[in-house]
Amino acid sequence: MKTLDATGLILGRLATQIAKLALMGEQIQIINCEKAALSGSKSKIEKLNKLRSMGSPFKGPFYPKRSDRIVKRTIRGMLPYKQTRGREALSRVKCYIGQPESLDIKDMISIPKASKEKITAIKTMTVKDISWNK
Repeated sequence: MKTLDATGLILGRLATQIAKLALMGEQIQIINCEKAALSGSKSKIEKLNKLRSMGSPFKGPFYPKRSDRIVKRTIRGMLPYKQTRGREALSRVKCYIGQPESLDIKDMISIPKASKEKITAIKTMTVKDISWNK
């Protein structure tokens, strides 16, 4: 089981790499999901709040509000989740807010391609900024 710290990593690039690993059969745990970075301005928050308020509470569309669920939903977007192999790959990914005490960290992996330093000229914010669990 591999563990990844999402602090300072770009969410989209992180999600593509995690999706590839999950499709290959790896068990992955992502800690500090609220510290993953998003590129863009604060107008993304307004757009997301507009999407969340659409529909009814019983019919949907349903958008996640917690930061760990936002990260998992982003990873789901990179997987063929309507097929069996995509559903199984998504079940191999676990996301956590912060670092749980019960989690045993044996094999830490890093993704240097997803580092926030790659996009220094663009405005960034964290997943915690767009989540409702502040």
